[in-house]
Amino acid sequence: MTSTRAVHVPSRTTETTETTETSRTGRTSRTGRNTGSGTRPSGPPLGAGRMALRVVALAATVPYLVLKSAWLSGSRAGIPEGSPLREPGMFLTLANAVTLAMDACVILLVLALTRPWGTRLPPWLLTVPAFAATGLLTPILTAFPAQLLIQAAGPGTRAPAEGAVRPFLDSWVFTVVYTGFTVQGLALAGLFVPYARERWGRRWQGVPGRGLPPPTGVVAGAAAVCGVLVAGVHVYWALGGTGGMGAERAAARSATTGVVSGVHAMCALAAAAGAVLLARGGSRRVWRPLALTWTGSAAALCWGLWPLIASLGTQLDGGEQPSGTVQLVYAGQMITGVLAAAVLARFLTSRREA
Repeated sequence: MTSTRAVHVPSRTTETTETTETSRTGRTSRTGRNTGSGTRPSGPPLGAGRMALRVVALAATVPYLVLKSAWLSGSRAGIPEGSPLREPGMFLTLANAVTLAMDACVILLVLALTRPWGTRLPPWLLTVPAFAATGLLTPILTAFPAQLLIQAAGPGTRAPAEGAVRPFLDSWVFTVVYTGFTVQGLALAGLFVPYARERWGRRWQGVPGRGLPPPTGVVAGAAAVCGVLVAGVHVYWALGGTGGMGAERAAARSATTGVVSGVHAMCALAAAAGAVLLARGGSRRVWRPLALTWTGSAAALCWGLWPLIASLGTQLDGGEQPSGTVQLVYAGQMITGVLAAAVLARFLTSRREA
């Protein structure tokens, strides 16, 4: 009995000590990762699919970066004679530099979504550029393929009076640039969605539950009213109406431009519907209104703010100043996006607090 105890007790003590030391150093865990307090998680390893998407997304930025760099260097590739883009102006130079930097930021975003150091970045440093990319690329992803189909249907679907419109860019420029944007959007979506699920997945699990406080409901209602009004104007333009467009826009009106108006109408309605659903709460799956609000508010905000800023330089570049109606629609889109985004932020904040 004595010899048995002498052997048994030290064995248990040694096992306990080793287990304690292991838990302190964090060398092992049930998931097989380093869980020590002195290190940060590096995220799960990338699969072959996400590695391929990273390569595709990075490659899709090259055509636009090359074209913008060439224009900033003085090249006129893809710019026809008579185009306002051939006229010198500080606004155009600044616009080219800004858009070049925006596309370069896509490279940083792709790397942040696929490299270990991306998991250590503050959330806003990822969500803000991802939100902007969603807003700028979603209408292109939706409208550009539809425009290609319409153009393939026959020449009768093109603008009826091409000679009345000042040339802007060669057609191949739009094909190359928007094809690159389409690929970028698809690849970024394939990278951001799984990243967000792994890092913030609990925010969109389950159902919305109780509705948000009354002030948020008022904001959601304002977003709905504004979104419906903006969508109504865009639907009118999509169906062939030209009232309030201005002479140049009316002359350039075609089935392909009508598709763009239709897409903007859908984005405004998505932002409005998503904001109302998030504010009301309920038992539906939460990811659906979240996706509506994220995508719709981003598209409405970006495609309201960006053209509104760009319109400030049209007179300097020789183009027609957008009409008051067009600028009012831009402002309405921007307001709809801001209000819906505010509801989205309040909803996510309440989930975090809970």
